[in-house]
Amino acid sequence: MRPFLSSLAAILLLAGCGGRAAPMAEAPAQAECRAEARQAPSVAAESRRVVIGLPSSEERFAQSRQEAENRAFTDCLRRRGLVRGGGVEPLRQPGF
Repeated sequence: MRPFLSSLAAILLLAGCGGRAAPMAEAPAQAECRAEARQAPSVAAESRRVVIGLPSSEERFAQSRQEAENRAFTDCLRRRGLVRGGGVEPLRQPGF
């Protein structure tokens, strides 16, 4: 019984160490594009369309703002030649 418990404890200890891999750090050009995307005019335009206090408007705002920021980020990467154009458009959450 004793060897079983010690081997079980060792297995559980090793399993606890196998968590998620550390996220990869962004390259400097990607960080610059992400900062540029946050300041993009399309993202600012989405901020003017939200109705504060109306939950459905705030949800749509968060979704459309994220889409605009992702689009601006991808456009910046394409301009710098870091990614190729094309691909599949990301899925959109169903809304009203």
